[in-house]
Amino acid sequence: MKKICVCAIVGMLLLSALAAFPAFAAPKTIGVTLLTREHQFYRDLEAALVSEAQKYGYKVTVTAGEFDAGRQAAQIDDFISRKVDALVVAPCDSLAVGSSIAAANKAGIPVFTVDIANLSTQGKVVAHIASDNTEGGRQAGMLMAKALNGRGKVVIINHPGVTSVLDRVAGFREVIAKYPSISIIADVPAWGQRDRAMSVMEDMLLRVPDIAGVFGINDDSALGALAAIESAGKAGKVTIVGYDATPEAKEAIKAGKIYGDAIQYPARIGILAAQAINDYFSGKAVPALIPVEVGAWTQSN
Repeated sequence: MKKICVCAIVGMLLLSALAAFPAFAAPKTIGVTLLTREHQFYRDLEAALVSEAQKYGYKVTVTAGEFDAGRQAAQIDDFISRKVDALVVAPCDSLAVGSSIAAANKAGIPVFTVDIANLSTQGKVVAHIASDNTEGGRQAGMLMAKALNGRGKVVIINHPGVTSVLDRVAGFREVIAKYPSISIIADVPAWGQRDRAMSVMEDMLLRVPDIAGVFGINDDSALGALAAIESAGKAGKVTIVGYDATPEAKEAIKAGKIYGDAIQYPARIGILAAQAINDYFSGKAVPALIPVEVGAWTQSN
C-alpha cells in the first residue's frame, strides 16, 4: 500500500513539473497540406514556414494534394486522426475544402489557410495568410498595357477554382478594361501547370495567329506559354506577363523572353503563418486576414 502511495505521489509531482516547465512536454505538431510542391512558390513558402516553426519548437509535417482535392481531403483526414495541434492548408479547391476544414473544427484543431482561401460556407479558419492578389493582378495588367502600348489581343491562361487566382485575374481584368483597344479574346484553364499551359498556348496560336499578349497566372503558366511561342517561331512577337517572379522567370525576364511579372513573397507568407500559429497557441488575438505585399518585376529590376 505504501509503495502504491509513493508511486502516486511521484506521478503527481512529475505532472506538476511538466505543467510548470512546458519545454519538457511533447512538441506541438503542425500538419501542412499544400496545393503542390512542384512550384517554386510553394517550396519557398514551405521552407520558410518550417524554419520559422522550428524556432518555436514545433514539429512540422508537410504534404501536398498535387491539384487533387480528394487527395488533399485524405491528407487532412490523416492529420486529424494523428491529432495534430494545428493545420495549415493551401486548398486544391476553395469550395471542396470546406468539409475537411469543418471536420478539423469538430476535432478541435485550429486551421490556417495560406495563399488560397476557403470559399465554402463550411469550416472556420483562424487566419488566412496570403498575398494581395487583386493588387498583384493589377500590377500584371499595368505591365501588359504598357508593353502593348494599349492595344492588342490578349489571352489569359487561368487556374479556376482557387481564390488566389480568381483575385489576380479580377485585378488584371480591372486594369485591362481601361484600355478599349486591348481585348481579352480567351480565358483558358491550364490549372497552373507548365505542360498544360504549353498545350493551351499551342492551340491558341493556331486559332488566333495575331495574339499580342498572354497573361500566365503563375510562372509555370507563363513559362509553358513561352515554350509554345518559341516552338512556333514567334519569340519576341507575343508579350508574356507572368506571376510570382520565381528565379527561372526572373532569368527569362532578364533575357527579354518574358516582359515582366507580378512578384509575390512566399517566404514572407510562410513566416507569418508560423507566427500566427504561435500567437494562437500563446492566447494572443490573431487577425482573420494577414495580407502580404506584392510588386512588379521587370528588366529594370
